[in-house]
Amino acid sequence: MAKKAESTVEEKLRALFDLQLIDSRVDEIRNIRGELPLEVQDLEDEVEGMSTRLDKMNADLEVIEESIKDKNNLIAEAKSLIKKYSKQQDNVRNNREYNSLGKEVEYQELEIQLADKHIKEFKAQIEQKKEVVDTTKDRLKERQVHLKHKHSELDEILSETEKEEKALLKESQKYEKNIEERLVKAYHRIRTNVKNGLAVVPVERGASGGSFFTIPPQVQMEIAARKKIITDEHSGRILVDPALAEEEKNKMAKLFKKII
Repeated sequence: MAKKAESTVEEKLRALFDLQLIDSRVDEIRNIRGELPLEVQDLEDEVEGMSTRLDKMNADLEVIEESIKDKNNLIAEAKSLIKKYSKQQDNVRNNREYNSLGKEVEYQELEIQLADKHIKEFKAQIEQKKEVVDTTKDRLKERQVHLKHKHSELDEILSETEKEEKALLKESQKYEKNIEERLVKAYHRIRTNVKNGLAVVPVERGASGGSFFTIPPQVQMEIAARKKIITDEHSGRILVDPALAEEEKNKMAKLFKKII
């Protein structure tokens, strides 16, 4: 390509259309991937969240199990005290001491009853939590299998397209360097604002590519003359004539084959 300052309008149009063809091919590759990377990310987040919940539930179960152990220790201690107080009752000197020891025995019996009640409650909690844990484990396993499948799907697509995409992006940057800055900025602005990222389009059947608005014959002649850059009054797209477009498509098809 000629230097920016020496480029003719035709050369600028060809360069812009070539850039469009390259960027459209990149868009095509990214459309093939579609929402898959986001889907994989969402699945990864879901799996991580479920794993975190499982860890927390298992930690809660450990706390409850420890609580049961504490209550069983309390029961054992209370039984030991009951045995001790009952033995002491056999050796008391008066009723006051006997009644006092009797109250201690009653208190320890109440402690045992209360501890038994708590143990039953803890065991019920464990059963409930274990049900949730089992359900979550099954769900997690299912999501992990699904994630593995989606990862394989994404890896396959990436292996097929990543190399080509990188090469195309490099070509895109190279082509941009051979186009004056104001045109590159205009190209990107149009590309951002129009459907399918098509900023440079050929005239097709007397209308702007992808549009139903007819271009006046005089304007079509000016486009074919390649003496000035003309934009579509409805969409703002840069217009090129069909012959130029076909020539550049054939040229870029050869480049794409080399890249692949």
